[in-house]
Amino acid sequence: MSGGVPVPLLPGGGLLVIDKPRGPSSHQVTAWAGEILGQKVGHAGTLDPGVSGVLVVMVGSAVRLAPVLLSHDKEYMAVVRFHGNPGEGAVRKACSEFCGRIYQRPPRRSSVARNLRIRTVQSLDLLEIEGRLAVLRISCDAGTYIRSLCHHLGLALGCGAHMQELRRIRSGPFREDSAHTLAELRDAADAFCTGMTRPLEEMVLPPESAVAGLPHIVIRDSAVDALCHGAALAGVGIVSCGTFGKGDRVSVLTRKGELVCTGRALVPSGEAVPGKPGLVAAPESVFLPRGTYPRGWKRKERGPGTRE
Repeated sequence: MSGGVPVPLLPGGGLLVIDKPRGPSSHQVTAWAGEILGQKVGHAGTLDPGVSGVLVVMVGSAVRLAPVLLSHDKEYMAVVRFHGNPGEGAVRKACSEFCGRIYQRPPRRSSVARNLRIRTVQSLDLLEIEGRLAVLRISCDAGTYIRSLCHHLGLALGCGAHMQELRRIRSGPFREDSAHTLAELRDAADAFCTGMTRPLEEMVLPPESAVAGLPHIVIRDSAVDALCHGAALAGVGIVSCGTFGKGDRVSVLTRKGELVCTGRALVPSGEAVPGKPGLVAAPESVFLPRGTYPRGWKRKERGPGTRE
């Protein structure tokens, strides 16, 4: 692919939901999207070359959203081939037993350490079964190995099984019905060059779309620039906040709904009283550029003889 259309982005960058095809790696698909847009890109949540579906591509400064995007829960459609004929009733019963907290160890060919880990399967539904083939829909934590899950399902049934095909249909709030193919992205970029900007602008989602599931803290305009410079958020700068515990990741928004930063709560939400003194959250990744809002804070005056 070629191109390199330098696309103007929102101040905090943007997100693309790509429908990854089977064949190329997630890295290659992301690189192609970056070439088309002429922007720095990254992806959240690797899909194996043989797996298709939702791949969230971070564009520009939105690459700082990686910790948030990588923690999103996922949903998959899987085709499983059993090595025997367990029967529909037995498969449904086994699926119900794999819901909840499960133990997994990454496969030998995985790039991560093969340490035992705990993941939660929110739902494991049998949609269709015919002979030795079954279609499953799985909703689970990030980092769940579906190939291992299918193998363990076969062991539980006593006949063995392996994953034959896999498609990711959701990553956090991003679903396959909002995903775009690389061909659609290429067409939108070509149209952008001719002055038809709307198709591409509608594809590039704002950073705020990634933090819909995080507790929100809405702040005063006068507090925005201080956070953009790395200052911790105090209660005097808060307008309202959701419910969170100490140490939870939170999103900090302007009154207009712009994502200022993500951060960690220094106190539980019950102690974050709007308008009251005391630190509430420390920023992790800042998305609004400095100077977007007028400065509402003052630098300390340096005394005589103070070294710069």
